[in-house]
Amino acid sequence: MATTRCLCKAPLSSPLRPHQASPKQLSQQLARFHQSPRGLARQRQLLVQARKSPLFKELAERKKESQSSASAAPVAGKLEWQSPLSIIRYPDPRLRAVNARIQRFDSQLKHLSDEMFEVMYNGDDGVGLAAPQVGVNIRLMVFNPSGDRRAVNEQMVLVNPEIMEESGPRRDFEEGCLSFPQMFAVVERITRVKVKFQDLQGRTATMELDEFPARIFLHEFDHLQGTLFHDRMRPRELRQVKSQLVALEDAYLRQHPNARIQRA
Repeated sequence: MATTRCLCKAPLSSPLRPHQASPKQLSQQLARFHQSPRGLARQRQLLVQARKSPLFKELAERKKESQSSASAAPVAGKLEWQSPLSIIRYPDPRLRAVNARIQRFDSQLKHLSDEMFEVMYNGDDGVGLAAPQVGVNIRLMVFNPSGDRRAVNEQMVLVNPEIMEESGPRRDFEEGCLSFPQMFAVVERITRVKVKFQDLQGRTATMELDEFPARIFLHEFDHLQGTLFHDRMRPRELRQVKSQLVALEDAYLRQHPNARIQRA
């Protein structure tokens, strides 16, 4: 992922004012309402409405996709790659390939993540990078929301990440991708995500990400699923970048005339 920009932000419809009741009183009132016949009926009504919404279906599908792909993914053996790493461009088939789970947590994995950060920082405003983007088909991503190599405390390395929960409103941002040079388009994504992952020592952890970090994660997670950011564009935005996609496809086929690619 190269760059993003927030294009819209919903304003508050009215100013926020403190409630006169104490937090304990509010909690008790809310509990009584939820247990009342009226409250239970309202909860059932909201649940029925939520299940009919496109967002509910999309979140369910993404969770199912995340869990199924994680369990079905092959397991990587010894990590091998050719240094120095470089960004592979769309429509290289490795961007659509299945990415293996990592089971060896050794110095090679640390070395690979360090090289990925170097490639990311040398890119065009890079803030995130997934291993398939450098031709290594494993479930590994690195990112730094600041994009500043000096901000080491903001660097994140996620091994075998999985999406546990998505929430919050959906927002439009302009995204770019290091595998699509000089291509930018609006993509709508959820704004909050809870993820499970392993660190470079193999320890399992969970983390909640909001807004910009959540968007970076979802962009890179898509790469691990073989999904590219133009797959997420609405028809209007896709039409706007169509000529750039075709140019990248044609350039790749000139270099690899016998290649079989998936065209946009």
